[in-house]
Amino acid sequence: MKSIFLLLIPIFLAGCKTEKKESIDNAKENRVTVAEEIKPTQQQETIYQFKVEDLSGEEFDFSSLKGKKIMVVNTASECGYTPQYENLQKLYDDYKNENFTIVGFPANNFNGQEPGTNDQIASFCKKNYGVTFPMMSKISVKGDDMHEVYKFLTRKNRNGFEDSEVGWNFQKYLIDESGHVVKVLESKILPDDQLVINWIKE
Repeated sequence: MKSIFLLLIPIFLAGCKTEKKESIDNAKENRVTVAEEIKPTQQQETIYQFKVEDLSGEEFDFSSLKGKKIMVVNTASECGYTPQYENLQKLYDDYKNENFTIVGFPANNFNGQEPGTNDQIASFCKKNYGVTFPMMSKISVKGDDMHEVYKFLTRKNRNGFEDSEVGWNFQKYLIDESGHVVKVLESKILPDDQLVINWIKE
């Protein structure tokens, strides 16, 4: 009986070692699985990669805005929110020397409220609101012909922040000093709302 017991000891110890090894291997596999789960699927992009055309047909390079906070807004000349041009210009005048700027993108995606040409839009903005902040050529901010800038702004897998959709004219995207989207503001929120001013001053 004693001999049988002695023979069983090595088998028992071998079983314990095998079980322990399997436990360690499983733990390693679990760690790898967790690491793979939290690994980003794509590197976060920035707005600095884009070069666009302004209302006068000149190239506008977003990389020239590095280190500044940026408000990107889609505009229209015949919208109920069009008077926000005045708020936008005031905000720009007040904070353009504090590492802040505004970039406007005219778009005709909502009820045909931006029917004009680039020249007509430029004339309208200057005549009615004295706009001096950068205004780009008219683009599309939604649909099959959405501009690349707005594909970046609205898609989480590109901006690293969140998915969104442009709901109407004068929706605002706030971009931090590193070129990343940090906030999306619906059209009814005025450009010079206190939350925007607080963000600029942070």
